[in-house]
Order: sequence, then structure tokens, then C-alpha cells
Amino acid sequence: MSSLSPQELAERALAAAGPAAVVLVEHTSTADLRWARSTLTTNGERNGLTLTVIAFHERTDGVGTATLSVTGPDAAGAVAVAEAARSAAVAAPNATDAAPLIHPEQAPTGLDWSEPAALTSARALTGLTGRLGDALRAGNADGVEHFGYAEHSVSTTWLASTTGVRLRWAQPSGRIEMTAKSHQRTRSAWQGAANEDLDLIDVGALDAALRRGLAWQERRIDVAPGRHAAILTAGATADLACDIWWYAAARDAVEGRSVFSRPGGGTRIGDRLTDRRITLGTDPDDAGMPAIPFEATSNSSAHTSVFDNGMRAGAATWVKDGAVESLIAPRAVAAEHGLAPVASGSNLIVTDADGSGRLEDLVSRTDEALLVTCVWYNRVVDPQSLLITGLTRDGVYVVRGGEIVGSAGNFRFNESPVGMLARVRDASETGRTQPREMADYVPRVAAPALLIDGFNFSTASDAL
Repeated sequence: MSSLSPQELAERALAAAGPAAVVLVEHTSTADLRWARSTLTTNGERNGLTLTVIAFHERTDGVGTATLSVTGPDAAGAVAVAEAARSAAVAAPNATDAAPLIHPEQAPTGLDWSEPAALTSARALTGLTGRLGDALRAGNADGVEHFGYAEHSVSTTWLASTTGVRLRWAQPSGRIEMTAKSHQRTRSAWQGAANEDLDLIDVGALDAALRRGLAWQERRIDVAPGRHAAILTAGATADLACDIWWYAAARDAVEGRSVFSRPGGGTRIGDRLTDRRITLGTDPDDAGMPAIPFEATSNSSAHTSVFDNGMRAGAATWVKDGAVESLIAPRAVAAEHGLAPVASGSNLIVTDADGSGRLEDLVSRTDEALLVTCVWYNRVVDPQSLLITGLTRDGVYVVRGGEIVGSAGNFRFNESPVGMLARVRDASETGRTQPREMADYVPRVAAPALLIDGFNFSTASDAL
């Protein structure tokens, strides 16, 4: 590991990368804790540093670009990877997303490039550990096995470019996931929570919710597969909403390859998806979930462009009050198709303006439905309808007359998150939540619980 600071490594690499380049340095600091069968198993701290060089070779008919990364470089390693990226850019074909590199006036201000890496440690888990110990001891006493993990991390990103951009952002993330099993593991319940400050997560409340779930599973009610009203917890809503966000790319829509493609050509911007005032968007300045306010990417895709590195990433709305408002568009895509450039962002906020109360309130005003705790192993089957197949896990509960009266088995479902927006009948208020399937990729999500008419529980599943 180099004795040079991340900023010094970036400057060394930038000087060697040629007349046009962007350098990203990312330092990650992580502390985690794991447990199984109500016993702590592992814990640890990790730190890592990655340097990425994106070199651009301008020629008369276009721009070639290449990206190379190295882990834990010293000064010589930083220069070597920069020179290799420069050579690779010379040999690369012309980039289809070429655009002028971002200049300082196009980047956010007030971000101190000179600050060091932000660090976490096991101390970030100390408060949580004591409360978790209470839950594990209680589980040992009454035959409930606990499994799970907690993690706190801070990722610090420095971005430097040959145009003079110098940016830094430190992003903390924290989450806990808990599974409880009982009766020879024939019953299983799951809870998760996310917060940058783990001391703000109520482990006792999570454990109480797990135990309620196990108790509800005492009564098994057979429910045949088919279309049923479904209450999705905020976490389940978040998992499906992430797919709407990830597939809201303008390039794919224009090319006729997504659910946001308009039949006959063009995009569905302006089309109404639901009569409810549902909004999906991103905002780096959100008070509860601040996120990186500039583009920082090592590769181009339908969502991002290496040419946009350093570009200010403002608030954006994909669906506003039920209608498609905008689509993710790097500058080159936006210019080609007459759209506004829109960054994808790194947090997701879902609201229903008519939602009210908490999950418990939504249950209490529902006559009949299946309450889905979480969804798992979601896979897109058809991008043009955004049809997803996945599994329910760790608790599907039967709601009758505003009360949970027992549990059903698990199901495979086939459902389009975009299509289901038109069938939302009721919603809770929005709150910070923990998606299960997408937790590794999207740690900052706020969403409501939703009541969906005609949710397609296609087949029964043997999964717990």
C-alpha cells in the first residue's frame, strides 16, 4: 500500500494518463458482525483502496476510451495503470457516447478535495451489539434461532480530471438483516432495516416483529395460487420499485427495448401509469438519505457515461403523480434524442400522496389480502413489459377483516412493477426501508407499503 495520499495517487495517475483523462480513487472502510443459531460467529474490519483511470484519445473522427483499475497501488502502480490505460485508449474504437469532458463549472461546489478518507470501525456496531445480545439470549432461552448480519461502511470517492475538476464525497451506509426460525426450522421470519447510524435502528422492535411473524405461522391457511389482493411491505415495494428505476433508461426506451418504449417509436414520457399520485425519484440532497451529488463511473452504460464523470447529479423524477416524467439519459443520449440530460442518482424515493399511516394501519383497513413480507430472487423475464418472476420468503400472512389470522405458504410470483401501479388501491406513508433482493446495490431507499389488487401469485413454492 502506498504512503501517498489518495489525492497524490490521483494526481500522479492523471499526469501520466495523457491530455484527456479522469481518475477515480475509492477507499472503502467496513465493519461487520454475523451470527447464526443465536451465536455470534464472525466480526471484522476491512479497508481497501482502488484507483481507476479512464483515458481518452481524441482523433479526427471520434474519441477512443479505455478504463483500467488497480487495487492498493503505490506511486509506480498508479503511473503504470495510467500509462496502460492511455495506450489502450489509442487502440480503442470510437466511443458511441462521446461528449466534451465535464469542466469545474458543471460540477457541484463545496466538496473539499483535500479531506482524507472517512473511516468506520467496530465502534459503529457497539450500541447495536448490546441490544442484539439481548435478542440472542432470549432466543436461546425459548427455542428461537437467530441468523443474520449487521454492516456499517463508508466509501470515500475522489474524482480528478484533466479539465480541472476535483471532487470528494464520503458515503456512509448501514444495515441489519435478521432471520428467526423456530419449531425445527419449519417456521421462518425476516426483518431488515437500514440507516447510516446503526444506533438509530431498534433491534428490539425488529426482534418483536420476528416473533410476531413466527406466532402468526402457528395457523396455516391453505391459499391456492392465483391473483389475490396483496399488501407489500415497504421493503417488498422497494425491491420492485428498484426495477422500475433501473429500467428507466432513455436509450433502451428509444430503441424499443423497454417497458418505457412507446409502440411505434419514441418513449412513454408523459404517459399515465396509474390514477394514483405515485411518485418515484432520486434526490442527492434528500435530508434523510443524502447521496453522492456527482457522476462517478468507470464504465459507460445505458445509465451512465464515462464522459459525464464529475457532472452535477441533481434531483430527478421518473414517475410524477402517476405519469412518466423523465428517463435516465447521459448527455450523449440526451443530445441524440432531444431529451434533457438526467443522471440516474444513487438513492430512490417512492411516495403515494394519498398514503397514510403505517403498515399496521394499512392492514387494519384491508378486508382481505395476502401480506408479503419480502420478495427474493427476482429476475426480469420480459424487459418490454418489465415482467418479473420471483419468490416470496419468510412469511406470507393472511389478512381478513383488518387482522392477520394466519399464514399461507410461499409462492412464485409473475408481476410487472410498472403494470401493478395501475392496481394500487391503498398505501401507507413513506419511510426509510430495507429492500432484501436489492440491498447490496441500493442501500438508500424510502418507500410505502402498498395494497395491490390482483397480484399474480402464479405457483406455490416450497421455500420457507
